[in-house]
Amino acid sequence: MTEQATQPASDHIDIADARRRIKAIFIGSIGNLVEWYDFYAYTAFALYFAPAFFPGNDPVVQQLNVAVVFAATFLMRPLGGWFFGYLADHFGRRISLTLSVVFMCFGSLIIALTPTYATIGLAAPVILALARVIEGLSLGGEYGASATYLSEVADPRHRGFYSSFQYVTLIGGQLTAIIVLLLLQKVFLTPEELKAWGWRIPFAIGAALAIFAAVMRRGLHETEAFEEAKKVVKPTGSLTNLLRYPRELLLVVGLTAGGTAAFYTFTTYMQTFVKLSVGLTEDQTTFVIFGTLIFATILQPIYGAISDKIGRKPLLIFFGVAGTLATVPLLMTLKETKSPFMAFILICCAWLFVAGYTSINAVVKAELFPTNVRALGVGLPYAITVSIFGGTAPAIALYFKSIGHEEWFYYYLAGIICLSLIIYSTMRDTKHASAMHRHE
Repeated sequence: MTEQATQPASDHIDIADARRRIKAIFIGSIGNLVEWYDFYAYTAFALYFAPAFFPGNDPVVQQLNVAVVFAATFLMRPLGGWFFGYLADHFGRRISLTLSVVFMCFGSLIIALTPTYATIGLAAPVILALARVIEGLSLGGEYGASATYLSEVADPRHRGFYSSFQYVTLIGGQLTAIIVLLLLQKVFLTPEELKAWGWRIPFAIGAALAIFAAVMRRGLHETEAFEEAKKVVKPTGSLTNLLRYPRELLLVVGLTAGGTAAFYTFTTYMQTFVKLSVGLTEDQTTFVIFGTLIFATILQPIYGAISDKIGRKPLLIFFGVAGTLATVPLLMTLKETKSPFMAFILICCAWLFVAGYTSINAVVKAELFPTNVRALGVGLPYAITVSIFGGTAPAIALYFKSIGHEEWFYYYLAGIICLSLIIYSTMRDTKHASAMHRHE
């Protein structure tokens, strides 16, 4: 029995029901934005706080150390994906979403209060890494729980559109971090003050926002799908139950690998790339990245709505083909340009195909699994894949740069996208073969 067959014949839209869904999506999305703001504040302010934790005079080496800590936190994301996925499938989506944002609050607060290397020596980078581990746990759970929640509360006919707001707010978190950076750079502090102590401010703001988001999420309604599933089967969220779906687990890994590598390249690593490789000033770097992220944000709901019309698979294949063919020439051209405007245009060109993955990847994964293992099925294999291919992308790129072969990374990224393209070409279109109605 298909999902479409379970829907009412009438196309009448209940206004109260629509408002309830939109409110739930808004609150769930705002919490997601706050979590990703906290996480991305680390990369947005890395150029300022790196000397405080990693002594030395070589900025490439300092940024490499920052990137290594960034990558190390991804090792905890699978654990977070399992823990919060279990909570979401066993006790409900709301408690998992609320607790994950509380974890993020603690991580940001620790960074805001940690003394520098000059004050406590090696303990400073160790504490920094610990804080990022906590944040990694949080994000490991946030993705699966929020992807599941947004997909379940959305109108089935517009699920691609509504679930795309996960990446709207995810990118919005990075935009918010950059806005804070711009305000501190241009309005409130001098560069010297930012490097001395001002870099602590965004982490303190993040901790406060996380508390606010946790309070908002406490009022979220549980999804109807979870409540209905409890009537059919006893909630478990166990790994044993999840292993009944090996094909779906492998599909999540395959369809995520290329997309997450591309996403972290054109978000997290781009700020370092245009500063150290392209040679733009700090101000130019900030404005270029800010502009491209606004463009990327606009694309998400557009592509999500397109997927509701033509299916998920065509967009994934578009990303795979364009990413495989265009990544190397695009990054090579970007490295050679010295114009901020051309850098902006080239990165926007990359987003035209990267959005084919980011806009719908959450709903595709949610549509693969039945309700009783959905959060764990989405979150755990995704977190493992992101840890391998996403979080390591900046560190791999900087390593190749440090040994004088930066272009190797371009081919590495194109190759990973090509591997995912094989998966996109062979998998079913989840819009037409969705498991969202199954509660087994």
